Amino acid sequence: MSESFESRRAPEPVGAFPHAKRVGNFLFLSGIGPRVRGSKEIPGVTLDSDGNILSYDIEKQCRAVFENVRLVLEDADASWNDIVDVTVFLTNMKEDFPIYNKLYAEYFAGDGKPNPTRTTVEITALPTPIAIELKVIAAIK
Repeated sequence: MSESFESRRAPEPVGAFPHAKRVGNFLFLSGIGPRVRGSKEIPGVTLDSDGNILSYDIEKQCRAVFENVRLVLEDADASWNDIVDVTVFLTNMKEDFPIYNKLYAEYFAGDGKPNPTRTTVEITALPTPIAIELKVIAAIK
């Protein structure tokens, strides 16, 4: 049996899927990006009139993604420290990985922070004009 969760604080999903689904003691988050709830705003992104990315700040996007993941976890009765696995999708591995990796360590590595397994994959595009998305699994105690 499973239970779906919708956060009232994280950005709305861009498709017909929940923010998270709990199965047993595991919580599976759908892909979470850096968008802002209730708007088209994407932190650190400048778009042209056709919606194409002119420039972006990967640090701002990373921090926004981590915050959105935290909101979904909390709204599903979990916490940041419950994270056991992270899959990261980047649209520009060469340019963005060093900044992302440094920020990831701030949020995930050492001193009481979760130290989940991680996979980082470069992809050509994401469903909205963003440069990073996280797919997270948490084990709820």
